Amino acid sequence: MTGSIEAVYIFDEHNRPILTHTYNSRPLSAAQLLPLYLAHPAPRSNLIYLPNTSPPTLVFSIYHANLLFLLTSSSEIEPLLALEFLHRVIDVLEEFLGSPLLAHKIESNYDVVAQLLNEMCDAGAVSTTEPNALRDLVEVEGWIGKLLGGISIPGKPGFTSTSSSNMPGISSSGTLAANTPALPWRRANVRHTSNELYVDLVESLSVTLAPSGRPLAAFANGTIAFTSKISGVPDLLLNLSTPSGRHNVNSVMELPVFHPCVRLARWREKPGELSFVPPDGRFVLASYEVDLLPFQNGKSGSTSASNLKLPVSIEVKTSLGPTGADFEVRLFIVKVSGQSNSSPSGLSSRSSSHVSGRGGFGSGLGGGLSGGSSSNPVLDDLVVTVPLPSDVRNLSEIRASRGDITYNPGDKKLDWHITAKEAVAGGATLRCTVVGLLSDDDDFEGNGFKLNGRYDYEEDTYQSAPVKAVKAAEATDEKRDVVKVAQNKMLMPNSANVSFSVKGWLASGIRVENLVVDTRKSRGLGEGVKPYKGVKYLTVSRGGVEIRC
Repeated sequence: MTGSIEAVYIFDEHNRPILTHTYNSRPLSAAQLLPLYLAHPAPRSNLIYLPNTSPPTLVFSIYHANLLFLLTSSSEIEPLLALEFLHRVIDVLEEFLGSPLLAHKIESNYDVVAQLLNEMCDAGAVSTTEPNALRDLVEVEGWIGKLLGGISIPGKPGFTSTSSSNMPGISSSGTLAANTPALPWRRANVRHTSNELYVDLVESLSVTLAPSGRPLAAFANGTIAFTSKISGVPDLLLNLSTPSGRHNVNSVMELPVFHPCVRLARWREKPGELSFVPPDGRFVLASYEVDLLPFQNGKSGSTSASNLKLPVSIEVKTSLGPTGADFEVRLFIVKVSGQSNSSPSGLSSRSSSHVSGRGGFGSGLGGGLSGGSSSNPVLDDLVVTVPLPSDVRNLSEIRASRGDITYNPGDKKLDWHITAKEAVAGGATLRCTVVGLLSDDDDFEGNGFKLNGRYDYEEDTYQSAPVKAVKAAEATDEKRDVVKVAQNKMLMPNSANVSFSVKGWLASGIRVENLVVDTRKSRGLGEGVKPYKGVKYLTVSRGGVEIRC
């Protein structure tokens, strides 16, 4: 496939076009493209083919921060290339304009956005997409320049490199020496007053449990986020390990994906060792997947929910009570152990309160955690969500042993919130009574009259034998109870989801052993500089733990 990108469009939350950037050919205008895109029913695919346009057009789309990003091409193009380019556009705009990305930011800084889009794609071919390289190419003025530290951006008028003339490997003109290789992901002449390195390991859980509690599938998708605030060109070595040792890292971390700065030959030779020269600022160093249900001899092992060592386990019982109108959710909270009993060598374990003050990469990932470290993990944001069938009209009674309940009949779901103070080790119970839709049998009043105005009695009822009347009433009640149980069974929930976050703990058990700065290979660090190094672990489950009923 040798296709090219023709144009990029950005629409606001009201579907108003705020930007159209054309690279080549004569693509559709924003007014022509949007109706054709919206004509497809929701949920819309990220790739839509428009055969009736001239020429036929491929439309790639991404929603981000209430903004709609569209990319068009009239020739065959690799879908992953187009979608990844849109993701890079979003990341770069957030880097230069600030997060969250809002429509008025794009409109008021169109000159900067136009420069970025021109540098990122040249005549339809993807070009420079690294934020560090774009900082050297794009001129940013005004308050945005101050935000990015525009005074120290090389090549800008009035910039002098007085402090860098004494740095090894950097010439007096402010450019890297000829013996220093050009790194497209790291801008030149990086200077920081406080040298800091931060490692954030974040894992997102996806666990499915059978009604018996046996796990059917359990995965952890991990991300190693890195924040580099260090002068010069540092050469770093990050060592990872698992509970079974460093030699088992390659088998635990499946499908790893690395940033271009990582030396792949070193990883293949010694799995668990990440050798790299980092970009300046925040970036994703690596991503991976971990199967929490190992296979033994080609068959799934006898793993139970307790073997996963999750901080919470859940059990749902349905069709309880005389008429089967009750269901019960039992939640068991287990105190998890941290990644290690002590901090890794040369690394400081960071809590959310420590991170929030300096605005590190993981500062916004804590979800409001107060405290929590690798030695003392903290469970927070615990929410149990119970989806309800559409036939459920209301919940007549809700009883919870702890926490708060949020229920809206229109949402067809029940949210059970447990705060961090209440999320202590032990059990908690939630019991609810469902009410179904109205039927003909529900039109009775207590006095024996129906709401439709007709009487529900025979004229000779008072002459009937009392015993026959009692037996007939009992038979009717039993039959009605059987019918009610069958009807209420259709009103029982089919599943329940658990959301939570744990600061200082990873489901996979992967941890950072150490982070070493190779002073022999590094350039421009300065003598005697010892950067501060911190590590943080975070596990997040946004409805990722599901139990089926």
